[in-house]
Amino acid sequence: MNFGKTVFATLIGSTLAFLAVGVIFFLIIAAMIGAAVSGVMNGDGQGLVDVKNNSVLHLKLDAPILERGNENDFEIDWNTLQPSNKIGLNHLLQDLEDAATDDRIKGAFLDLSFVMASPATLKVIHDALEDFKASGKWIVAYGESYSMSAYYLASTASEVYLYPEGQTEMHGLMSELMFFKGMLDKIGVDVQVIRGPNNKFKSAVEPFMLEHISESNRLQLTELLGGIWGTYKSDMAASRGISIADIDAMADSLSIRLSEDALAAKLVDGLLYRDQVMDILREKVGAPVVDESEGSEENEEKTKDDINFVDQSQYHKAGKANSESSFGKDRIAVVYAVGGIESGRGDDQTIGSERLAEALADARKDDKVKAIVLRVNSPGGSALASDVIWRETQLIKQAGKPFVVSMGDLAASGGYYIACGADKIYANATTITGSIGVFGIIPNMQSLFEDKMGITFDRVQTNAEGGIITGTHPLTDLEREMLEETVTEIYDDFTNLVAEGRGMTQAQVDSLGQGRIWTGLQAKANGLVDEIGDLDDAIAEAARLANLEDYRTKDFPSLIDPMEELMKGLTGGAEATIMARELGVDIRYIDEIKKVQTLLKGDRMQMRMPFYMHIQ
Repeated sequence: MNFGKTVFATLIGSTLAFLAVGVIFFLIIAAMIGAAVSGVMNGDGQGLVDVKNNSVLHLKLDAPILERGNENDFEIDWNTLQPSNKIGLNHLLQDLEDAATDDRIKGAFLDLSFVMASPATLKVIHDALEDFKASGKWIVAYGESYSMSAYYLASTASEVYLYPEGQTEMHGLMSELMFFKGMLDKIGVDVQVIRGPNNKFKSAVEPFMLEHISESNRLQLTELLGGIWGTYKSDMAASRGISIADIDAMADSLSIRLSEDALAAKLVDGLLYRDQVMDILREKVGAPVVDESEGSEENEEKTKDDINFVDQSQYHKAGKANSESSFGKDRIAVVYAVGGIESGRGDDQTIGSERLAEALADARKDDKVKAIVLRVNSPGGSALASDVIWRETQLIKQAGKPFVVSMGDLAASGGYYIACGADKIYANATTITGSIGVFGIIPNMQSLFEDKMGITFDRVQTNAEGGIITGTHPLTDLEREMLEETVTEIYDDFTNLVAEGRGMTQAQVDSLGQGRIWTGLQAKANGLVDEIGDLDDAIAEAARLANLEDYRTKDFPSLIDPMEELMKGLTGGAEATIMARELGVDIRYIDEIKKVQTLLKGDRMQMRMPFYMHIQ
């Protein structure tokens, strides 16, 4: 009887599970169809995307900005099972460059309030907007409010407008770090840290050791934020015709509190409602201005010839067929290294040493590829995985192909390790780089198991150290000695590789290392990078080194198929979103916990940026 009930319950459970999966797949297919249709239709569904004459490029930068955009633009938000937009930085920059010389595009509407991007990405977009404006085209910016990052981009506009009741943030920059020591003490976990005798700036381990920022970390953080803020305020001052001193005074006093304050300080040009801004755009493109006092028939007649908006994703799709400016057989490979570094395959947002090493090898062996640019946007990670990737970069140089590095938001620790052997290194002014250092981290959970949970361990072993580093007991003197020697050796290898790659002495590298981070401008001054520039500058230099005039670029590795990502999401990719929703907490805190989990589960020896931080 019980057996029959169990079988029946199992059948019912299996049936419901299949039905649930079927519904999910139906929603996914529907979302894919919707995304595909929207990709080939214009806003009114009247056919293929057609960029009309007198169009306005609509830039709404309200989605995460990633290094690479997927050509099919299909992403799933696992919270809603709806298509989710993500902006490829490579697409955005190319579209702004194309639009600057496109006679059909009269100007751009920068429609934003909050931008999800790091300082180096913001700087690159800022400069691309300035180039677009320098081509003779106008930019109108509008926001119901402006975050600090959003205003930094809005300041590039020919005209900046704010909602009459909106706010503009002007408070400088801040980075808040999270420390776990107090919690770990309460639950009985002792995190045993090995970071060598001279890695005082390597502060990735400090959240497990301290309850506050160390003096050495405070020093480097202060200089880092000061450098980024210096770039921000210099750019905003130049764009808006305001002195740098005035911007600092606004930030120090928090004097920009109401919309009228922003107007009086010349941060914005007017306080307008959205419909009023639309009228300004209509005037710029010669479309009839809608008079709200007129009857509906008159307004309907005028709006038939309304503003020809084309959003950035539509413009990118419309331009694909004519996107190749050169049809030469020679190629420059652009290899993307994005995310933390770990062993294995990784994915499009995580550097797997196996996958990236294969991509570098494929580019090296491709006879059509005459030079290789490595685009690094990484805080580092596994020391072993970093070395596997570094080896492939050396094989490129041995093959005689020019090898150039372009640094994005981050190229720190392991991210710098894989870059240091390049023929030339480019960084953005606000790139976070350096962090030449190594650490090891081993949690001891004996007290948690024994005192909090009543779980004890005993062992039998053939030799004195047969049960080495299990996490259930403190490190023995011999174990700690071994780990310290390993960390010291890896750091020595790291500084030696940098010295060879950069033409420095090892002592010089050590003085710049010790886990310390630098901005791109500082790294240019101290010799860790060669030039301040973006990916296009790095590609141009690679072409020069390879004596190429007629070439195309080819991206490596291939982006992961969206269906593979879908299956990953179905089997656990949505756990952070679900946890945040059920617990009612900010998804950023779940991300912090996942990062710590990755750190503790990773290889014992890490070349990782000194801390996880969010600049606000």
